[in-house]
This record gives sequence, C-alpha cells and structure tokens, in this order.
Amino acid sequence: MLAKLNQSASPLSAVRLRGYSHVLFVLPPNVAVGFPAADVLQALLKRCGMKMGELKKTPLSGNLAHGAATSWVALDADKTPFELQTIVRKAITPLLAEGPEKIAIAVIGDARQRARAAELAVYAAWLNGVALPERKKKPSRKALRQIDLFGHRARDGFARERALAEGNTLCRELTMLPPNELTPKHYRARIAQLAKQNRWQREEYDFRKLKKMGAGAFCAVAQGSSFDKTADGGDAAIVHLRYRAPQAKRTVALVGKGICFDTGGHNLKPPRYMYSMHEDMNGSAVALGILLVATRLKLNVNLDAWLAIAQNHISPAAYKQNDVVTALNGTSIEIIHTDAEGRMVLADTLTLASKPKPDLILDFATLTGSMHTALGDRYSGVFATSDALAQQAVVAGKESGERVCVFPQDDDYDAALDSTVADVKQCTLEGGGDHILATRLLKRFTNDRPWIHMDLSGSSCKGGLGAVASDVTGFGVGWGIALIQGRE
Repeated sequence: MLAKLNQSASPLSAVRLRGYSHVLFVLPPNVAVGFPAADVLQALLKRCGMKMGELKKTPLSGNLAHGAATSWVALDADKTPFELQTIVRKAITPLLAEGPEKIAIAVIGDARQRARAAELAVYAAWLNGVALPERKKKPSRKALRQIDLFGHRARDGFARERALAEGNTLCRELTMLPPNELTPKHYRARIAQLAKQNRWQREEYDFRKLKKMGAGAFCAVAQGSSFDKTADGGDAAIVHLRYRAPQAKRTVALVGKGICFDTGGHNLKPPRYMYSMHEDMNGSAVALGILLVATRLKLNVNLDAWLAIAQNHISPAAYKQNDVVTALNGTSIEIIHTDAEGRMVLADTLTLASKPKPDLILDFATLTGSMHTALGDRYSGVFATSDALAQQAVVAGKESGERVCVFPQDDDYDAALDSTVADVKQCTLEGGGDHILATRLLKRFTNDRPWIHMDLSGSSCKGGLGAVASDVTGFGVGWGIALIQGRE
C-alpha cells in the first residue's frame, strides 16, 4: 500500500520543520536562501567544497540541529525526465533507507518549478517507500506510511503519479516473489484476485484446453513440469484479462511472458545464469502493471492482456532438441535449444492476442541474453512494425524515463531460421543477433497487426534505475502508459 499523502500549498516553516525526523528539500538551481535550514546547507556546501549549482548533479545529505536527517537536491529544467528521476531518487534514498514512518518534502521555487519538483519527489517517495517482498525474521525496513508535501498542492492528489507507482510496485512485487511462492498455480490465483478487485473480465486457457486447441508451441514448454496435466488441466495457462472503457475507439493487446522459473530445460543453464530465473515472468508483470494503471486512470482505451504463464523445467516429459511441434496458427517449429522457451510460449499467445485484430499489440518479455549484451541493463530494446511506431516508442521512453533503443528486423534475417524439417527453426546455436532472430520468429504469429516487441534488458539494474531504487525496476509500466496515452 502506498503512503498517505498530505498536501499544503504553504512553504515548510521553521516551526513545522522541527516536527520531522526526515526531510527532503527540492530546490531550483542556484537558490541558496529563503527556506528553513538554508544556513545548514550553506555550511555543508562549504565543508564539502561545493557550489550551490552542483546540487543539480550531486544531492547532499546532512543533519539539522534537532537531529533530523535531511537531503537537498536542485533540479535543472533542461535535464531529461530520466535524469531528473535519477537525481531525486538519489536524494530521497538515504532518507527512506532509515525506514521512517513519515517524511516531509519541501519544494522551493516559482509555481512551475514547485509543481514539477512535487511530481518527481512524491512519485519517488511512493515508489521507494513501499515494503517489497523479503522473508527475513527482521525486515530490512518499514514501509513509509505518510508523506507531507509543502509548497505545492495538486488538485487531483497526483493521480497519475499514484497510479504509475501502484502499477510499477505491483510489477516489482510479483517479480521479486520467490519461485516456490509464485508457481503458475499461485500466480493464476493472484491474477484472479486482481481481476475481481479491478473488475477485469478473465478467461483462462489451461494446458488441457491449449493442447486440444493445437497450441503446440506453448504446450511443448509446459509439458516438462511435474504435475498431472490430464486430471485438472495442469497449472500452466494463458490468461486473458479485459479492461473496457465505454467510449473507447481503440484496442491495445498487451502480451507478457510469464515463465515463473526457467531452468533452461534439457539445455540446462549453469548456476550463474539460472539464479534469478524466478524473474523470467517479468514481462507478464509489466502487462499487469499497465492494466492496473489504465484502470486507475480510467484511460479511454480498450485493453486485452494475454499472459503466458508456465515454467521451463527439465524432466523426462520435457521437450528436447530436434523435436518438431506445431503452433496454434499451424506453423511447424523445429526445436534447436530448449532455453529459447520464451519465444515458444509467446508464439501461441500472440496468435490468440492477434486474432481479434487489435489496433496495436505490445509484448513484453525478458527474452534474450543477446539484448542484455547489446544494451546492458539501463535501456530495453524494442522492435516495431513501422518507422512511425518505432518513433513513438522512443518518444514514450524519453517522456517516461524508461529509455529504449530501436533494433532492426529486416526480412533477410529469416534465412538463419530456415529449417530442413519444419516451417521454421526456433533459433540458431550460433547465438549472433538472437534478439533479432527471436523477433523475426515472433512476427510470424502477429497476424500482420501493428506490433511493438520489448526485450526487457532493463528489468533489473543493480542499484536501481531512474526513479526506482530497487534492483528490480518495473521497467515497461511507465513506458507502456506513455505510449498508450501518446496515441490517444
């Protein structure tokens, strides 16, 4: 649950200041006077050999006379949203690390400066003040319960920032749950609960139903899990959720990879690369986060979320190299590597998602190591079916602070996926350009609909990314909302 927000358009007074143990001051450039504790800041700057303008690059933390922990940061309007989110996160993190129950945020400057500073600071406080999953006897810190904002009052209570924080937090919470707690069965139960709470229509295609339908690509991955797939339909499923806006004229399909744990199958991952594979369901969590934000904001768009939920296990029943399976759209696929399971479950899920002919398909997946090699963990890679869509993806990345890089997907890459025994190879063993080859494979299942594929190399970043201080970033939720709203 996000912290309660109290707002006051009045500035933080010296008298009120003494009532807080944790205070964040957000300043415009080169303002050194006119706010409580300005003298403390001046003394700290002198001691550190810094000038006021340097607070635009490096926040400062210190203690006030009554013992309060305080951070000061200055915002430069010429900086990008990502840069502004990052510096505010760095300023507020040392305060929240102490686990306060409440925090005061004081924004200084003219009306426009205060409004922007308040948006950034409240958003960062909501995002990083939550208690994320951990199973320690003594929790690392308590959740933030109250934010008192001084200097600006938003009439809507920062509705957009609150919704984005809720969606991002849901994504991170689900992604961080240990795999023995978030099995496909438990995940489906949690989704059912979310659907009931948010009045989403829900339909499930379980293993037995998918097998009967001919979804051989999805079932090839799911068949390796050790459960009775005939008695109750198994625990793997494609889950379909629907959000409908009464006046909407557009429909967007959200597709998410939901592999709750990925061993690599018969092509077993080494321990270094199997660790953290409970996070391989992050794409589905991104889709859920976007759906939650859209619901909270009552966006004027119809959304269909299609979540491919399964595990990739090693067992006598698991699929193997040289198997040939037939996907839901009739395409036969030669299995080359069992650790390329994401494109298998997404193939049949994209077929289902594209059948109603949505105006746009957005799919999210922690899909390839080669994307991480290409970009590291500070960007995510995207592929789009048109230059216009690619440009919209980049703009949404800049506006949301979740930066993306566009990659090519030209037709001549298909030659690498030629198979002598099937319509297409699942991948190659050479590994070069695998993020591109995976996209070329997935495109066969989109029914030629407008489509953006995001390979989530930015789903986890050591030390945080943008406004988010946790290693798991929730990357994609803010981007997805910015893209959808930008197309309204």
